Amino acid sequence: MKNTSKIFIAILAAALYGISAPASKVLLKYLNPLFLASLLYIGAGFGMWVYHRLSKIKTKKKVEASLSKSEMPYIIAMIVLDIFAPILLLLGLTNTTAGTASLLNNFEIVATSLIALVFFKEAIDKRQWIAMVLIIVASIILAVNVGTVISFSFSAIYIILACVCWGIENNCTRKLSLKDPVQIVIIKGFGSGIGALVVCAVWGEFSTNILYIVSALVLGFVSYGLSILCYVFAQRSLGAVRTSIYYSIAPFIGVILSWLILSESISIKFLIALSVMMLATYFMVTESHSHKHIHQSITHNHKHCHDDEHHDHTHDENVEENHAHEHTHEVVEHSHSHYPDEHHRHEH
Repeated sequence: MKNTSKIFIAILAAALYGISAPASKVLLKYLNPLFLASLLYIGAGFGMWVYHRLSKIKTKKKVEASLSKSEMPYIIAMIVLDIFAPILLLLGLTNTTAGTASLLNNFEIVATSLIALVFFKEAIDKRQWIAMVLIIVASIILAVNVGTVISFSFSAIYIILACVCWGIENNCTRKLSLKDPVQIVIIKGFGSGIGALVVCAVWGEFSTNILYIVSALVLGFVSYGLSILCYVFAQRSLGAVRTSIYYSIAPFIGVILSWLILSESISIKFLIALSVMMLATYFMVTESHSHKHIHQSITHNHKHCHDDEHHDHTHDENVEENHAHEHTHEVVEHSHSHYPDEHHRHEH
């Protein structure tokens, strides 16, 4: 898959997720935030399970690597974080505008990038640092209320905490990104959805309105299920930081929909934050990374083909299409433009 295709999938993931804030704002009028959070992820899990079953009918050939027991810690962390992140987001969204919530979602990029840098040594260049500083500035503008007394918006803090949870979760998913993305979304959807449902049973309340329940499930399939599927596909090639960069257009889609559909008012503070976020996005998408690097020997199992510079192993018979099996990469040194994917997580 060429870089343009990888980037398009990341942007598609962003577009699908961008729908969630304004649509969730409407549903919050009728559904408890804890209940809505559970429905969104259950909708994602069920929708992707149906997609998986239909795909198996269409083709019997397996081209994706399955999750293994060694990855269980990352799976558990992914599920737990995805229980609390949407709950925090929806609690914040209850008392703020969908546009503000959408913009604050960009803080997820900062959290993802810093965690990837500290724990996984993923490279961050000068333009990315500038972008992250701008995102932090914009988030502070949205989170601080300036009047006779300076105070913080608890709604904004809830959303920022949700972004921190998703930032950690993105890096857990990064460790799984070479495996079957449909399997990942099914596990994430049902695991996190049922977990949030338990939380709702203790502290929230349920609704019996079938129309809004079905609407929430459909929204979950589109904005969480399909979006996460595209995100994982992109992340396996672009890395956690770069995928988050292209994913950063999601808030702007949410802002536009909030203005068009919800007729939300626009404050001077919001316009300043929006301008800063747009400048940050410019710095992120214009980043480029190329240098001479060494690939150490590695053995792993994932979907691949032999039309790139990294999969030159041989088969007993000619194989041209995508396939998955355990294979070994020999040591090689070369120079080309690259992202911090599974084959380019070298030191800088």
